[in-house]
Amino acid sequence: MTNFPEGFLWGAATAGHQIEGGNTLSDHWAMEHVPRSPFTEPSGDACDGYHRFTEDIALLAQAGLNTYRFSVEWSRIEPEPGMFSRAELDHYLRVVQACHDAGVTPVVTLNHFTVPAWLARDGAWNSPEAPGRFARYCEAVATHMAGAVPWYCTLNEPNLGAMLSMGGTIPMASLEELGVVERPDPEAVRAFAARIGGDERIALLGNPVPSAEGIAHLMEAHRRGRDAVKRVDPSAKVGWTLAIPDFHTIPGGEEIAGLVREKSLENFLLVSREDDFVGVQTYTREVLGPEGRVPLPEDAPRFQTGWEVYPQALGNSVRLAARVARVPVLVTENGMATADDAQRVAYTAEALRGLEECLKEGVDVLGYLHWSLLDNFEWHSGYAMTFGLVAVDRVTFERTPKPSLGWLGAVARSNGASF
Repeated sequence: MTNFPEGFLWGAATAGHQIEGGNTLSDHWAMEHVPRSPFTEPSGDACDGYHRFTEDIALLAQAGLNTYRFSVEWSRIEPEPGMFSRAELDHYLRVVQACHDAGVTPVVTLNHFTVPAWLARDGAWNSPEAPGRFARYCEAVATHMAGAVPWYCTLNEPNLGAMLSMGGTIPMASLEELGVVERPDPEAVRAFAARIGGDERIALLGNPVPSAEGIAHLMEAHRRGRDAVKRVDPSAKVGWTLAIPDFHTIPGGEEIAGLVREKSLENFLLVSREDDFVGVQTYTREVLGPEGRVPLPEDAPRFQTGWEVYPQALGNSVRLAARVARVPVLVTENGMATADDAQRVAYTAEALRGLEECLKEGVDVLGYLHWSLLDNFEWHSGYAMTFGLVAVDRVTFERTPKPSLGWLGAVARSNGASF
């Protein structure tokens, strides 16, 4: 017996810049290669996923998973404004077809943090032209996919900037690295602008975007991107994915917690009411007091990132998202950065128990997509954080499945009957 519905999506996720390698036309590539860069190391060849996608999809499918979330890279598809690469569109269509050939459902993210260097030159999401440009790009992708993609996520974690401005932990940085995300070195900012041919007062990395103007543009970009996809492919299900930590309070923290929830979560979840689903991305909880974030006790179990090991967060975040957004929930990311694969399995099992409780309560949950399929480039942390179900040799790119991949695949084959 299982509480997971028939057709539940069991899978794993990746992102283009984090696995493909050689993403040379993007904003992040430019920032990774300037003096005093906030990135500990450049992405380089990453996992060579651009060339090895068939192998990666096969590993996922052979384990028993039925869904693969990956992102298409805007800077490859539109290397200059209005110039779309047929060759790159064909490449991503081949990735989609490889999913279908393996019996895997593709979930395509249209923007996973990185933007083309030409958009960063104009201020990224701070540019008033960004929503229209994003919609044009979304339409080009959906048109080329010709109905082959059943699920689209427009933007990945567009609420990170709002969360950062509220003093929260953001998933693209470890606790030790929050400072470089909040306050990049001025020399790096100047060098970044010069590298992409922009003015340092305007040029901006695509994410996170903490300005009110940029956040408003992100919301508009999502709406226009969603509508562009739906015009081309009315059958596609479209939403966006949000970073949703599980906020807890200690006495005196109720007011600030309410404000953080409103500004960084609920305002975005209200936008999702117009969508087919909302993607929930949860890793841990945050405890807030009258002074803001409460530091973890020294003996608290932690991720490699420094976040608290708290798998119960997933169920709480799913309930919040469902209650506010009032649309079905798809868990688009959940996982653990650890070198101990047994710990990864234990964390995931507990998270799934929380998800099962949500289903028993009547919450409409569409699927669970683990982050990540591969040990990959984790943004400012480089390759130090290992979230993957599959290890990747940093020299040869050889893939080695971890026991957690087989374990999660067995859970998927039973549709959650045992874990």
